[in-house]
Amino acid sequence: MVITAEAVKKLRDRTGMQMMKCKAALTEAGGDMEKAVEFLRKQNKDAQNKVVDRETAEGRIAVYIDPVSKVGAIVEVRCESAPVAKSDLFVALANDLAKHVAVHNPADPAELIAQSFEGAKTVNERIGDVVGLVRENMKVARFARLPGLLGQYIHHDGSVGVLLQVEGEKADPGLLRDVSMHITAKSPLAALREHVPAERVEAETEIARAQAAEQGKGKPANIIDKITEGKVKTWFEENVLADQKFVKDDSKTVAELLKGHGLTISRFVRFKVGELTPAGA
Repeated sequence: MVITAEAVKKLRDRTGMQMMKCKAALTEAGGDMEKAVEFLRKQNKDAQNKVVDRETAEGRIAVYIDPVSKVGAIVEVRCESAPVAKSDLFVALANDLAKHVAVHNPADPAELIAQSFEGAKTVNERIGDVVGLVRENMKVARFARLPGLLGQYIHHDGSVGVLLQVEGEKADPGLLRDVSMHITAKSPLAALREHVPAERVEAETEIARAQAAEQGKGKPANIIDKITEGKVKTWFEENVLADQKFVKDDSKTVAELLKGHGLTISRFVRFKVGELTPAGA
């Protein structure tokens, strides 16, 4: 049977696979387009199974924000090598997955990959399409989803990303991008003081008190208390987003910057490829 170039192109448009693979699939399927699609999906699934145990030490962060429904998502997608993490195929996959999480709100990565993707395949099959092309293990490591007034920033190499949520009537996307960039650079522990776990505050206070006692030997207890308070305040200024000096204008804190635009900080999620725990609250 003659496999036409038109049929090969049609299959390539549907699957994203290379022309030679599409021609081989159509030949195997006797020219039947649907059977050829299933043949390629089985090949991709086999490719996934072969690489599933390989370590995924590289990857990238992707963010999607829907300005209409006002919901956004941030995902970390892993692969095996840095060149693949920077490839157009992998970038497109990560972006597709971030959009899917924002729109469909899966509970966890297992539920995500089982969901239907654009009605034609599952999310796992969408991942399999790329695995079949580049022959590397790929997986969704984690994701988070936030509603409301949102901003975002992705570092140029995709290694770090931030999804920021604020409260207010409206916000300049450029301003929220700048604050998200600040979060990327300064890596705050939490958005607000009240988001810092009580045990962490207690531990930092004990450290500050011990340092104050050493620093203020022979001084009255009330002076030691003031030194302790000052050290704790400094710790908050270094580790809490609202209290940090804004990187582009250190004459004001991030909270003061946003307040000047009628906004308050709500929360953020900061992912870095390979980290076990995200920053944010």
